[in-house]
Amino acid sequence: MEMAIDTPSPSPSASSAAVGRQTRAAESVRLEHQLVRVPLEALKSTVRTNHRLAEKEIAAVLSSAAVAPGGSGDAAVDNLTSLVSRLHGLKRKMEEGARAEELQVQKCRARLNRLASASTGDDTEWEDLRLKRILVDYMLRMSYYDTAAKLTETSGIQDLVDIDVFLDAKRVIDSLQNKEIAPALAWCAENRSRLKKSKSKLEFFLRLQEFVELVKAKNFMHAIAYARKYLAPWGATHMKELQRVTATLVFRSSTNCAPYKVLFEQNQWDCLVDQFKQEFYKLYGMTLEPLLNIYMQAGLTALKTPYPSPDHYLSLPLPFNVNH
Repeated sequence: MEMAIDTPSPSPSASSAAVGRQTRAAESVRLEHQLVRVPLEALKSTVRTNHRLAEKEIAAVLSSAAVAPGGSGDAAVDNLTSLVSRLHGLKRKMEEGARAEELQVQKCRARLNRLASASTGDDTEWEDLRLKRILVDYMLRMSYYDTAAKLTETSGIQDLVDIDVFLDAKRVIDSLQNKEIAPALAWCAENRSRLKKSKSKLEFFLRLQEFVELVKAKNFMHAIAYARKYLAPWGATHMKELQRVTATLVFRSSTNCAPYKVLFEQNQWDCLVDQFKQEFYKLYGMTLEPLLNIYMQAGLTALKTPYPSPDHYLSLPLPFNVNH
């Protein structure tokens, strides 16, 4: 006679918790794409930089070896010593590049593990760390770098945030705020292929601003030569902007003509900073708005208010009526 053995069925609360975790995991994949995308893009950038460096140095060494002086004199010895020294320098740089790549791989691995724990980890701990990541993201975008670094250190989430990426951008932002174009142009050169794919106009506007600064300094001959070298190639696609900017050779910085006067104002540099930030966010797959803003907007939209109609708020005084 066989005896039936009853297996305990999972309680409703346990089933509900499991379903909740699975739902959260699915939502995380959709909402947390930036978590994995940023270190992946940083890794790809590091690999490209190391590859270009190796190609450049190896080509230079081969070129020097090909034209090395013959014979067994002191010149040949000095040339070989120089080549060996250069190869040692390349080895050191490649080792540094390999360490940088390993750090990026470590971040990718940590973030994938973090997403994998969404369906198995503790709900409270998951939400707490996500909130801290969102706050660090907001602080970095608002230029509160020291505060972001302190929160990251105390929370132990170094592998889950992107302080190093934002610090690289900070150098370009600081230079633009100091009216220096060169670092931003160097950043465009490093990322030219990806910027071209996204049809970015950042480099063009940087060149325009550099031209305006030459005009502002009354260095007209240099400005004309600069326009021929750097602005003329953009003529096929941006003729109207070029015509307007080159007209500043006639409408100087002291002009009262509004369309040209605005080109000499300080807010042009502020616009460049904003445009760089937008291109930077797109390049690394970040949201254009801070994550904190996005989550708060979603939460406020989901709130059930007694007055859901926008017409109600139009009849209210400030601060409720944004149209006043």
